[in-house]
Amino acid sequence: MRNLAGLSVLIFASLALAADPALTVYNQNFATVRETIPLSLKQGVNQVRFTGATAHMEPESVILRDPTGKHALQILEQNYRADPVSVERLLALYEGQTIDFLVRRGDRTEIVRGKIVRSGYTPRAPDPRQYYMPQPAQTPAQPIIEVDGKLRFELPGLPLFPALSEETVLKPTLDWLIQSPQSGSFDAELCYVTGELNWSADYNLIAPSTGDDLDLVGWVTIDNKSGKTFENAHIKLMAGDVNKLEPNGSRIRVGGSVDRVMTMNGAMPLPPVSEKSFDEYHLYTLERLATLHDGETKQVEFVRASGIKSRLVYVYDGAKIDFNRYQGWNSEMLRNDASLGAQSNSKVWVMRELLNSEANHLGMPLPAGRTRFYRRDTDGRLEFTGEDNIQHTPREETVRVLTGAAFDLVGERKRLSFRNDQQRSVVEESFEIKVRNRKTTPVEVRVVEHLYRWFTWEIQLNSSPYKKTDARTIEFTAPLAPDEEKVITYQVRYTW
Repeated sequence: MRNLAGLSVLIFASLALAADPALTVYNQNFATVRETIPLSLKQGVNQVRFTGATAHMEPESVILRDPTGKHALQILEQNYRADPVSVERLLALYEGQTIDFLVRRGDRTEIVRGKIVRSGYTPRAPDPRQYYMPQPAQTPAQPIIEVDGKLRFELPGLPLFPALSEETVLKPTLDWLIQSPQSGSFDAELCYVTGELNWSADYNLIAPSTGDDLDLVGWVTIDNKSGKTFENAHIKLMAGDVNKLEPNGSRIRVGGSVDRVMTMNGAMPLPPVSEKSFDEYHLYTLERLATLHDGETKQVEFVRASGIKSRLVYVYDGAKIDFNRYQGWNSEMLRNDASLGAQSNSKVWVMRELLNSEANHLGMPLPAGRTRFYRRDTDGRLEFTGEDNIQHTPREETVRVLTGAAFDLVGERKRLSFRNDQQRSVVEESFEIKVRNRKTTPVEVRVVEHLYRWFTWEIQLNSSPYKKTDARTIEFTAPLAPDEEKVITYQVRYTW
């Protein structure tokens, strides 16, 4: 970097930082980075270059300050460059110029001169927050090289470039002009938001060959595509619904009490991850320093529990509705459509419920993630039996997941009658629901019916008791012995 008149110049090139970096990673593909960098400023204007930033930082999020408050500083100008030198980048810099190309022909090499008519280089997206939205794949243009008066749509050989100029950078770089009212050396705090750092939770639940008591092992997976390696970093993971704006201003969401250790059976003397409430969210802290390499995916076990009581639930939701057909329909059109809800689904869902409580060997805020279920066979081997996603689940709340459809339980639903009196604004319809148990053990099936035509309804006839679960849903209970079939009928009247 050139010395400018009247400026003090200080250059950082992947220097050894005064303290270990700290990351708070959000599970919506961004993170907050905090680092300590030693500054030695002269009174007046200082030119500082820092080459330790990520390739996906939000430059407007940068905070540079003396955390002790003893040294005031003002950033007069900041320039962020995240397009490190590459063959394509150098071809673009020398576009219109003639350079040497090394050509190998068998055991011989020779130098060919060629003019770069077009580099084919496609620069990175100008907005570093592009990671929030899927980007269309960009097909790079072919380079065009003129050799001996003829155009080639490829490189004739290995390009040999002159020495690097000030127009090139080797790493993502921040250039600052810093105004300091006094001279002095201190450790400055650098903080910024970056993209392409993400984390997710995964849970493996294991059931014995018989019974419903579960063992649980939970992992956090951290994915670093930020363009920077973090050596010996303090890592925290934030779970919750934190408002974050996309470049167009719309919102995205990522996903409070004493610190708790994320080990439920007390078997591990040093917990790998601890949890605490923070504002309206929950922070999960890795207790050990970890190195997170660029391009690396790292897993850390963060929860382990055994003896978790669970309940197997069978649900028959018999109405089969093609929602694509009804896109754009208003409420009146839906009310009067005779075919709405007339088709039947025969599958009975298998769901697993467990209470996230201390009495049930859990009682920890569980971040959203994928939950996989396994059951041990009689030969001792584990067999995969289904998976589902859970949402952020506070303690003392129920975790409910869908694992699949029951093979030996069958549902059948048909409409018996339909009457639409448009003059009186009345619709009446009746249904017959059958559930059959082909298992050798008794089961109980929850039969769910959605009253989808209107909010004002009345059950006029029903063969079995029901409960109202919300404004437009009722539920019947069907206990079934082995090889038993149960028939439920009801008639509903809608008015508006």
